[in-house]
Amino acid sequence: MNYVVITENDVSQWNDNTGREYHFPKRYLKYLTKGTVVIYYKGGMKDSSFASKRMTRHPHYFGIAEIGELKQDNSSEKSDYYADIINFKPFSYPVLAKQNGKFIETIPTSRLSNYWRDGVRPIDEETFKNIVTLSDINHFNATNDSEQEISESFTSAEGKLKLVYSTKYERDVRLREKAIEIHGLNCMGCGFNFEKAYGEWGAGFIHVHHTKPLSNGGGEREVNPRTDMIVLCPNCHSMIHRRRNKTLSLDELLQLLKTKTIN
Repeated sequence: MNYVVITENDVSQWNDNTGREYHFPKRYLKYLTKGTVVIYYKGGMKDSSFASKRMTRHPHYFGIAEIGELKQDNSSEKSDYYADIINFKPFSYPVLAKQNGKFIETIPTSRLSNYWRDGVRPIDEETFKNIVTLSDINHFNATNDSEQEISESFTSAEGKLKLVYSTKYERDVRLREKAIEIHGLNCMGCGFNFEKAYGEWGAGFIHVHHTKPLSNGGGEREVNPRTDMIVLCPNCHSMIHRRRNKTLSLDELLQLLKTKTIN
């Protein structure tokens, strides 16, 4: 299996669509082949106006996916390409590119001055495992299980990487961003704010919950981020989904928090 890091910049000439499509120059075709597993990456923030749209202002990894079909950009004079992105799963928190003062990626001595200029960077399996281990991908909670939103996950069993397939209900990353823009970053259950509690490390972190779970069936449907989505801390989110036969409403959650008794 091939592993690659792909970069998305806050400001870019490329027509990327996070989790759906990646636009890139022809020279990266040797890395971006169908079936390649990719890790999404953002460099350091240069424009503070993008702070609300990022997990952190520091260089970080923020998701995992797979390359699907490839097609040429017919409008490009340089024969650029598009790659379909499939099985995208965003991390719930940023994995910083630098851990304990050292970069996760191994930088060749010949590339010390220009390594980070590459928008697409092949990595070895060990580097891939290190990034995944630092994310939340290899230990799903009951919330994800109940909503069946994971199409592929990486778990570690006795040191061996295992690929697991399950049902996926596609999510639009733009809806998540809009929900956060509307509702903010304070948990609508208990009011917890991660940046206030953890500083920069917690900035931008919050769970987004669909008040009408996509796994309830009915196929594709319109979702209004104002009325159909709320923001919750992981604790409140887990409590809403604790029992498989019942998903609490926000009002029911607030009542539990108020009375601290279980009906």
